[in-house]
Amino acid sequence: MFTVRLQIRECTDESKIDAFLKQAETGFLGLSDEGKPYVVPLNFAWLKDRNAFYFHGAEEGRKMRVMEHNNEACLTISESYGTIPHPVPAKTDTAYMSVMAFGQIEPVKDLDEATEAMQAMLDKYAPGYYDSPLAKTHVERYRSSMGSGTAVFKLKVQFRSAKENESR
Repeated sequence: MFTVRLQIRECTDESKIDAFLKQAETGFLGLSDEGKPYVVPLNFAWLKDRNAFYFHGAEEGRKMRVMEHNNEACLTISESYGTIPHPVPAKTDTAYMSVMAFGQIEPVKDLDEATEAMQAMLDKYAPGYYDSPLAKTHVERYRSSMGSGTAVFKLKVQFRSAKENESR
């Protein structure tokens, strides 16, 4: 689909990419709202065995409306590890890793899959905090403080690339 222009920065080490996605905190979901860009920061979980990124949100609102009209999306995850100074200003750089994934977003209707995805997010963002696994009934019945139900989505990956600059 796309190629990484600066090939020396491309990362193809799947174990490194998976480790990065396990710890990276924020993804930026890029959507197209009637031809206008719309990017939403969100928490996510990468489930490698399903080749999909999962996230959740309110059952109503702009993000829902946009995804219903156009489910093509890009998810970008990036972490900066600091500036790499150099005596020559033009050679000053940034240490980083990033992943871009392209595909279609689907609502997760299967309660088992939705619970698995939400559990993966809890394990990632609040490891060890809860004594027992998430109950399906919690996922099924949860309402936000504004009274909205929660929907779980997945971005089924058609193409994914990763870049890094390890120099620190």
